[in-house]
Amino acid sequence: MDMKHKALESEAKHLPDGGAFLNRELSLLEFNRRVLAQAEDPSIPLLERLRFLTIVSGNLDEFFEVRVASLLAQHQMEAGHNGIPHALYHTLERASTECRHLIDRQYKLFNQEILPRLSENGIHMLRRGERNAAQRAWVKAFFDKEVRPLLTPIGLDPAHPFPRVVNKSLNFIVELAGKDAFGRGTGIAIMKAPRVLPRVIRLPSELSDKKGESYCLLSSVIQAHMADLFTGREVVSYSQFRVTRNSDLWVDEDEVKNLRQALQSELHARNYGFAVRLEVGRACPPHLSNFLLDQFGIDRSRLFAVDGPVNLGRMLEIVNTQDKSELKFAPFTPGFPAKLTGPDIFATLRRQDVLLHHPFESFQPVIDFIMQAANDPCVAAIKQTIYRAGMNSDLMEALIAAARRGKEVTVIVELMARFDEEANINWAERLEQAGAQVVYGVVGLKTHAKLALVLRREENGLRRYAHLGTGNYNSTTAKFYTDFGLLTCDDEITADVNEVFIHLTSLTRPKAITSLWLAPFSLQKEVVRAIREEAAIAKAGRPARIIAKMNSLTDDSVIKALYEASQAGVRIDLIVRGACSLRPGVAGLSETIRVRSIVGRFLEHSRIFYFRNGLKHDIYLSSADWMNRNLFRRVEVAFPVRSPALKRRVLREGLHPYLKDNVNAWELGSDGHYRRKKTRGSQKAFSAQQTLMETLGAGVHSNKENEHGPDPVAPRRG
Repeated sequence: MDMKHKALESEAKHLPDGGAFLNRELSLLEFNRRVLAQAEDPSIPLLERLRFLTIVSGNLDEFFEVRVASLLAQHQMEAGHNGIPHALYHTLERASTECRHLIDRQYKLFNQEILPRLSENGIHMLRRGERNAAQRAWVKAFFDKEVRPLLTPIGLDPAHPFPRVVNKSLNFIVELAGKDAFGRGTGIAIMKAPRVLPRVIRLPSELSDKKGESYCLLSSVIQAHMADLFTGREVVSYSQFRVTRNSDLWVDEDEVKNLRQALQSELHARNYGFAVRLEVGRACPPHLSNFLLDQFGIDRSRLFAVDGPVNLGRMLEIVNTQDKSELKFAPFTPGFPAKLTGPDIFATLRRQDVLLHHPFESFQPVIDFIMQAANDPCVAAIKQTIYRAGMNSDLMEALIAAARRGKEVTVIVELMARFDEEANINWAERLEQAGAQVVYGVVGLKTHAKLALVLRREENGLRRYAHLGTGNYNSTTAKFYTDFGLLTCDDEITADVNEVFIHLTSLTRPKAITSLWLAPFSLQKEVVRAIREEAAIAKAGRPARIIAKMNSLTDDSVIKALYEASQAGVRIDLIVRGACSLRPGVAGLSETIRVRSIVGRFLEHSRIFYFRNGLKHDIYLSSADWMNRNLFRRVEVAFPVRSPALKRRVLREGLHPYLKDNVNAWELGSDGHYRRKKTRGSQKAFSAQQTLMETLGAGVHSNKENEHGPDPVAPRRG
């Protein structure tokens, strides 16, 4: 252990939990508390509150599928050698306890506030006892015609073993009394709810004795007619249940010859990874839940008995199908940069760089950039990275069209983008069929950099144009995620972008790159160097300042450098949306560091690194968070903003408003807990997102109930 690390541990002895670093998993759960707080906020439109509730469910699903599954896999591996590691066991226990508190709070809100408020507004979710005679008759007919023919109850015995249960699917366990048709007395049946059936069912409006629209859940329909499925047997008890499984894909990249083909066969297996969580109904008898825990090999600490549907995420269907505008956020139209209103993007970029700030500004210029390149006879080649493009994409169609027109199209498709593997495989196949050159990045490293390069024949030879971004080439998420993008024909930047593409396709080490910070080669070193240079400036008695915005901060080496900079006197503000392992505000360790999180209408996704560096005001935008995986196990890029005018824009739009926010901001304490910022006295409410919508957007179309309300959060994932 080096001297600096010893000093760090010495300073940390008096801290809560005895460490200088906050736990990543518990920090992620803190983020979900902040999202849930949006659902609890009565000033937010009702259907948006329900949306936040479903976001929490989706986030917790991913937490178990990825983080808990990873900890359990590590636990099993280490336990086989040295017994159960205490720290790992403690994390799993704490995570389960914190999840239980979060889920209890979630269902309490759903049952006691959201559902009654929905009903007041003409949206009725009817349980069995709440349906009138006409509705019960309709549900019975629906069950007989549409549901029962698709159900296949499995009575368990040696010839009918416990069936394979798909990840996150809806299922039922049924306890039966009496003998079956063959004179045996086996008492347990398992039944899957077919995935082709809707989970939320709208009842005919003419049957209702209430104003508005009425719904019921598929689980409620099946449970109301459970006895009809077991003729001659008595249904003693039953419960819905749902199992969450490890969803990490594993492919031996040293052995496979074609990664795409290997992944295609592996995708199906994801549905049957080892089980990590069991959800049952609140009324599930203990002996039935114990039976399920034994079948799936799940520890009791990861059993969750919920007071409602086992998947609240299904309620998103009501949000998406309802047209009650007064219960949603006011529609927002993003602005379109005036610089790009002309017919020729390339001519504009020869005059100046263009900075785009999504979703406040439209993503369309990025699509137009690729479309114009596809249609321009002077364009010889297009190169692009794809991490998450979505199932439908005009940008991807433009790349396919360019390849069909005979242009040299090279696309680095990241096949291992978690939960987007299938979409990316489909795009890879279509691109290859069109004649594009498709590669899958570097073995063992995810290609997460967001780069597009166009090579165009002009009077003085080939000229390069590039787009570099902090977010994905996905026009859907670009409406909900905050990101920056830079369109440029700067010779140094575009030359470096070209070198990155050559590196990714040829697997050769990249030549000297002068303007970009590239992971896994230089990005971590450059970030730490910039932090230490700021510390040296502070030690020399001059003003020193760091502001950084990102999704997550968990890398030990960067956190240690930030601690050292704080001890040197550097003022540091960190805007971290999700997990943060740095402990701020500790005397002698991090007292000059403030950490805040913004949870609003849009998902904060941009990565911005600002170093005062004397008066140079260095600004880098990046695809990378300050996490070990981004800095060492992915291909990532941080790119400079060079124009003084654009630097001012990044500060004015991407950093300063978020430090001023007192509506959607939460501040992290040294105890690891976040506290929501509130206005004091005569202080005016200030929302960064609302301000940017008003200053950059084409228009916010006010709803009567939501002209001045705060902005909630958007879907997960980056």
